[in-house]
Amino acid sequence: MSNLAPTLAYDWTIALPEIALSLFGLAILVFGVLQKKDSPGFACTVLTVAAFLVTAVLVLQSPAGIGYRGTFVNDGFARFIKILTLAGAALSVVLSLDYNVRQKIDRFEFPVLVLFSTVGTMMMASSENLMTLYVGLELQSLAIYILCAFARDELTSAEAGLKYFVLGSLASGLLLYGISLVYGFAGTMEYAGLKTALTQTGIVPAGLVIGIVFVFVGLAFKLSAAPFHMWTPDVYQGAPTSVTAFMAGAPKVAAFALLLRVMAGPFGHLTPQWQMLVELVAIATMALGALAAIPQTNIKRLMAYSSIGHMGYALIGVAAGSEAGVRGTLVYLATYLFMTVGVFSCIIAMRRNGRPLDRIADLSGLSRTNPLLALAMGIFMFSMAGVPPLSGFFGKLLVFSAAVDSGLWTLAVIGIVTSMIGLYYYWRVVKVMYFDAPVATFDRRARSLDAVTGAMGLVTALFLLVLGPVVGAAQAAASVLFR
Repeated sequence: MSNLAPTLAYDWTIALPEIALSLFGLAILVFGVLQKKDSPGFACTVLTVAAFLVTAVLVLQSPAGIGYRGTFVNDGFARFIKILTLAGAALSVVLSLDYNVRQKIDRFEFPVLVLFSTVGTMMMASSENLMTLYVGLELQSLAIYILCAFARDELTSAEAGLKYFVLGSLASGLLLYGISLVYGFAGTMEYAGLKTALTQTGIVPAGLVIGIVFVFVGLAFKLSAAPFHMWTPDVYQGAPTSVTAFMAGAPKVAAFALLLRVMAGPFGHLTPQWQMLVELVAIATMALGALAAIPQTNIKRLMAYSSIGHMGYALIGVAAGSEAGVRGTLVYLATYLFMTVGVFSCIIAMRRNGRPLDRIADLSGLSRTNPLLALAMGIFMFSMAGVPPLSGFFGKLLVFSAAVDSGLWTLAVIGIVTSMIGLYYYWRVVKVMYFDAPVATFDRRARSLDAVTGAMGLVTALFLLVLGPVVGAAQAAASVLFR
């Protein structure tokens, strides 16, 4: 009993950010319920952003270690991912302030659902056990299922929520089947135990390899990696834009954290067995994202295929199977997160006569009617294409360099070719804004929206100034997985 109390206290200490954020969520939920019926959405949103900020401070101050009987780990890698996901969630909630009011979905449950989904992403980052992996993933996903269908009066929103739920349930089943196979052949679900058990056996059972494949497939669905991407365009288009802004950022980062920790940790020495699979998925994902985006006329569907392509580029770092590859992927995810939030802040600003717009043609002549918004959108488009010296260029440079260092020349070349193809449809958006005839101006935007757009634009354009610290933090996080 004397040993149990110090252990419990230590467990609470390393998991304090998750515990605190969960308690904040419950308190905000009670606050929203007890308020009068005249929508307390704004107050709950502000409280949620404050909760994210406090949790970020707790993350930075939390001690490193493993707790809860080896199922939860807090290290440099987990802290890096948690800060990214908290930043993405907070920015997404800020974007929802004006949008939800205009769309009449400004209910207090919205920020609470985003908050609990973020708790799931933080659990995913600290996963040290296959069951912790699953619990964190499902906590994050269940909240997003509801958020996708949050606009109850819109058929497209209900359709998006249903599609994501059905296909997400299928992916969860595949993931659980893979976990059961891994447990059956290795005899443990803890990452450290898996690594020990697998390194002691000279022959890797075929069933274990199949289990690893199923685990990868379940995670690839959450990443929108081809051929498990089928839900992405419809869900991105149908869900409220404030929801799409969230699910395109923080959850993708968290899913990659899981993939990196699993593949580089317990299955790291089995790289020859799974490397070809990751290469093929990365190639298919990059090719699909580049080619399928070309005929799109809806900006949200375009960004869905763009997101698919970006997940393919980030997978290059995973396929490299090296510390440099993980570092490149982490930097890529950081740049992708802020670019994505910036783009969706511009999409939310596309509103005319009180109606949201989502066609690329609606941006016609934007440079003459709203030059600052056009400039910001242009920066994000060129950055996503990988044009230097914008942030997207450095992310791609690091993952391509890692692939070359690992001898994956074909993967790097295909990545460069698909990036050049992608430049076409990104440039098409810029062309519409700067060279097409202008149409009526957009409605006046909220200051919160302008603040997010401007901040993300500066981060994207001036990323070179913070490249050193970001790469250093990513290197420190990546080195944790290769100790």
